Amino acid sequence: MQNGHSDAVYDGFSSSQLFNQGVCYTYDDVIFHPGHIYFAAHEVDLTSNVTKNIPLRVPIVSSPMDTVTEAEMAITMATLGGMGFVHYNNTAEEQLRQVLKAKSHTPGFIVTPAVLKPSDPVSKLYDLKNSRGFSSVCVTDSGELGGKLLGVVTTRDIDFVNDRLTPLSEVMTSDLITAKEGTTADEAAAILKREKKNKLPIVNEAGELVALATRGYFKDARSFPAPGAPSVDAQGKLRCGAAVGTRDSDKDRVKALWEVAKVDAVILDSSQGDSTYQVAMIKHIKAAHPGLDVIAGNVVTGAQARRLIEAGADGLRVGMGSGSICTTQEVCAVGRGQATAVYHVARVANQLGVPIIADGGVQNSGHITKALALGASAVMCGSLFAGTTEAPGEYFMLNGQRVKKYRGMGSLEAMAKGSETRYHSDTQSLKIAQGVSGAVKDKGSIRRTVPFLAQAVKQGFQDIGADSIKTAREMLYNGTMRMEARTNAAQAEGNVHDMVAYEKRPW
Repeated sequence: MQNGHSDAVYDGFSSSQLFNQGVCYTYDDVIFHPGHIYFAAHEVDLTSNVTKNIPLRVPIVSSPMDTVTEAEMAITMATLGGMGFVHYNNTAEEQLRQVLKAKSHTPGFIVTPAVLKPSDPVSKLYDLKNSRGFSSVCVTDSGELGGKLLGVVTTRDIDFVNDRLTPLSEVMTSDLITAKEGTTADEAAAILKREKKNKLPIVNEAGELVALATRGYFKDARSFPAPGAPSVDAQGKLRCGAAVGTRDSDKDRVKALWEVAKVDAVILDSSQGDSTYQVAMIKHIKAAHPGLDVIAGNVVTGAQARRLIEAGADGLRVGMGSGSICTTQEVCAVGRGQATAVYHVARVANQLGVPIIADGGVQNSGHITKALALGASAVMCGSLFAGTTEAPGEYFMLNGQRVKKYRGMGSLEAMAKGSETRYHSDTQSLKIAQGVSGAVKDKGSIRRTVPFLAQAVKQGFQDIGADSIKTAREMLYNGTMRMEARTNAAQAEGNVHDMVAYEKRPW
């Protein structure tokens, strides 16, 4: 047999043996045995479904958290072959704007460039550089995107400007090379190359700024090519999901997201999804909007999964208390080790033809490999993508490090903005935090992160001996994928040790 399994002598444990001993495991607790390699790493097919009807070339999605996913993150994830889910810790109108922005985006352009007005002082550009990393700014009459374009200012224009109160109108370049709305990414790249420019504003017929193309974007795309084809719908629009709650008011939110923005899928966002509220919401959405995919959860047991699938869920989110900013297991004494949760929920869901998303506890590419190998169809990342360029929020300095805010949706800070519905506590006068608020260091762009994560997962699958997620699923359930639990000493041995000093760079 090609993969070398037919005459294998097994040691270790099969998945059913390991995960039915009354112990719950995290990703770090589990290690796979190497399998027979009969293919190159680049041949591994990571194509997988995030719902019954939505395939992804890269099975990685961004979490619907207010410090992780808005339009920019959703756009970038989709262009890389994954998908983003816009949070709902905002008004229905603002969430709709974010989804519309993502769905209407043409890959290759920045839809949220930095914009100031002519009277703004030079100091504001320095502020933008420090807080958001921008080295240039577009100047419009209104100081907003959609205003009439007047000029562009880069840090080179202000290098020798000593008075930081100097208005931008005195230093901006007003003789600009622009492109019309509807210009393709390839055409924009050609213009930048021909004109030897770093920035190319995109304007409509009225001369109003609608987007920005940059040389840096195309250089990154060449240096860090997307690991999969962009995720697009039947009309060629980028895929984008959104989170909603289970209140009656959320029915109007869902209706607008579907009818106005044509959102690809909605996540029913709850830390404990096995509830009558969620069952009722699933049934409502499937009856009112039968073309809209619904991802239910979160769940950690097969019984929970079965109830939501029977209600009509097209996908499930798995995980409770495993996120880096989540304290549910500590505060409420409820949850499950994430590796065990993924295995048991996937076993039920896969039998019923419903994909699951492993949500929480993902700290590195090895955890993504383990989640997919244990039955998940996709992996959701929160902390891994927090602090990136595309994540919402501004950078600030903390103890000498450039950081961005990152908070759990169960933190008191997030609940104050409205996320308490996720924890069934919106009617309670006394709020119990199930998460924390903090900061994570600047991680750069996910345009660099996701390609490396995908390549590392492919190499992990190669070592396991699985040339696709489908093959890994077969190995998982027929017992040919062997694994063991790791002791604390084994985990220490498997990490860097006996070094006086070292630099650990994942890529």
